[in-house]
Amino acid sequence: MANKIKVEHVSKIFGPNPKSVIPKIVEGMSKAEILEESNHTVGVYDASMEINEGEIFVIMGLSGSGKSTLIRCFNLLNKPTAGAIKVDGENIVDYNSSQLKKYRQDKVAMVFQHFGLFNHRTVLNNVEYGLEIKDMPKEERQKIALENIEIVGLKGYEDKYPEELSGGMQQRVGLARALTNDPDILLMDEPFSALDPLIRRDMQLELLDIQERLKKTIIFITHDVNEAFKIGDRVAVMKDGEIVQIGTPEEILEEPANDYISEFIKDIDRSKVLQAEHVMIKPNALVSLKDGLKVAVKEMQQNGISSVFVVDRSRHLKGIVTIDAAIDGIKQKKTLEDVLEPNVTIVKKEEYVTDLIPKALESKFPLAVTNEDNRLEGFILRVHVLSGLVAEEIEESKEYHGYLNN
Repeated sequence: MANKIKVEHVSKIFGPNPKSVIPKIVEGMSKAEILEESNHTVGVYDASMEINEGEIFVIMGLSGSGKSTLIRCFNLLNKPTAGAIKVDGENIVDYNSSQLKKYRQDKVAMVFQHFGLFNHRTVLNNVEYGLEIKDMPKEERQKIALENIEIVGLKGYEDKYPEELSGGMQQRVGLARALTNDPDILLMDEPFSALDPLIRRDMQLELLDIQERLKKTIIFITHDVNEAFKIGDRVAVMKDGEIVQIGTPEEILEEPANDYISEFIKDIDRSKVLQAEHVMIKPNALVSLKDGLKVAVKEMQQNGISSVFVVDRSRHLKGIVTIDAAIDGIKQKKTLEDVLEPNVTIVKKEEYVTDLIPKALESKFPLAVTNEDNRLEGFILRVHVLSGLVAEEIEESKEYHGYLNN
C-alpha cells in the first residue's frame, strides 16, 4: 500500500515553555520528574510512524499513555512542539490558517468518544452540517447526507433527534457526519468506549464492513487490546508518551518488544484476534479425483493419516475421503468419487477463530479453508479450535504429520 501519512519525531509538550523540556527528556528525565521540576506535561515524545493509505492504524495504550494527545496532532487540535506530520508529502505542521481550514474541511474528519452531536438538530441536520458550513446547496448536501445515513444503517431515522436514539445509534450519526465530507483520513478517538459490550461489538463489525467498501485511512484510538487487535491492520502501543512497538497484531503477539508489551497482551483472547488464515495448516497430502482409491490409500499410509482432502485438477475442493471408506470402496470396486464425503465444512481466510467454534463442533472433519474460487488453501484441526488455539499448539500442529487424525 502507498504511504499516506508520515510522522517524524513528533513531540507535544504542554506548558509555558514547551521547547525547553525537550533536552530534559533527552537527558532521561521521566514524565513525573519533568512535571515536578518544570510544571510541564509530556504528552507525546519523539513519535515516528508511517501509516499506509486505506489501512486501519490503531494507536493503543493505557490512560495517560499519550494516544489521545497524538491523534489530535493529526488535525492540529494539538500542534506539535517538535517534529513533522506529512500527509501526501506535505507537512501539515507548517500550514497557515487557510491551508489548515481547507485540510480540516476536505481531507480529515474526526469521530469523538462522546458523539459531539447537536441536540437541537435532527439526524439529517447533524450529518449534513459539514457540507452546510462549506455552503453546499441544501438539496445536494442532503442527498449526500442521506446516502451516508444509509451506509451506517440509520435509514428511516433522518428526522429523529439525538436524545431519541441509543448510544450506539448516536455514534453511527457521528460516523455518518464524518463520512459525509468524504475525507481521506478518518480520526476516531475511542469512539466505542462509552458503549455497552454488545453494541460495541456491533459497531466494531460495522466499522470493518464500512471500511471494506470505502477504503478510508483510519487512525483509531483505544485502550482495549482486544478491540485494537480485532480491527487494526497494524497497531502502535504507547507508554508514557512514547511509542513502544508498532506491528501487525500477529507480529506483536508473536514477538513482543519488551516485558511491558508481554504484560499488556497476556490476557488477550487470541480467538478474537487470529483469523483462519493465521492458524490454518498448508496441506501436505492431497488426492485428485483422477488418482483413484488406491492412490488415496497410499497417500494416507505414507503420511500416517486416516483421511485426506480430495480436489480436482485446479485444486478446487471436492470433499474428503477416510481410510475406511477407501478400503471398502476398493473391495466393492467403487471409484473415489463414489466414496468421498462432499459435506466438508468450509471457512474463509478472514473468519475469526472465535467464530469457527460452532462450525468445529458440528463438523466431523477438519475445517477446510478456501478462497473465493473454492480453491483449497489450508485446513484447521477441530481440536485446536475447540481448545482455544494457544500459540504453541499452532506451531506444533504445523509439523504434525498426523493432522487428520482428530
